[in-house]
Amino acid sequence: MTSARVHFDPAEMESAAFYRVLNSIVVPRPIAWVCSRSAEGVLNLAPHSFYTVACVQPPVVQFTSVGRKDSLTNVEETREFTVSLTPESLFEQVNATGTDFPPEQDEAEHTGVALEPSEVVGVPRVAESPVSIECTLQGTVSFGDSTVVFGRVVHVSAWESAVRDGRPRIEHLRPLARLGGNEWSTIGEVKEIRRIPYRRWSEDPDIGERLRGG
Repeated sequence: MTSARVHFDPAEMESAAFYRVLNSIVVPRPIAWVCSRSAEGVLNLAPHSFYTVACVQPPVVQFTSVGRKDSLTNVEETREFTVSLTPESLFEQVNATGTDFPPEQDEAEHTGVALEPSEVVGVPRVAESPVSIECTLQGTVSFGDSTVVFGRVVHVSAWESAVRDGRPRIEHLRPLARLGGNEWSTIGEVKEIRRIPYRRWSEDPDIGERLRGG
């Protein structure tokens, strides 16, 4: 027997209330720690939890600015940015860079986050982050009160200690993720499972039987 359900209708709710519901459902969310520079040369460092890969070839990542955040304005002006992974060890600093500092103030300086030069773009990366993605602006798309920023990936750098068998490994990255409200999470237990090719599925009826509880 299934449980009774509570219903949330965006047409009947205030947008802020429905936004809280969505944030509690789409979890866990990776965090883009976006570093950008204004046309006047002021650096901005801000966490954005609406973040994912947008395209494989060419490599493109995306983050969403809810409202007109400094990150969006800066990227539109200078057309480049970096995304640093948010490690568990910098939990308080990541949260603090989400403070609504005025545009002329540098969040990294206020919060004690060390930055270092990137390899390709002119915007720095977070020195204590194990992985950084360097991007140029591919384009933006706006919906209502939000703008999706697409960044063409031009370089990725990772700590040597975090790379094994040709790729960064989760146990060395220790990324933070956003949940609903003021909740955050760490990676917790890591599970590993291979996809099932259809050939195997069709040759072995026990696979389906086992999944269906037969």
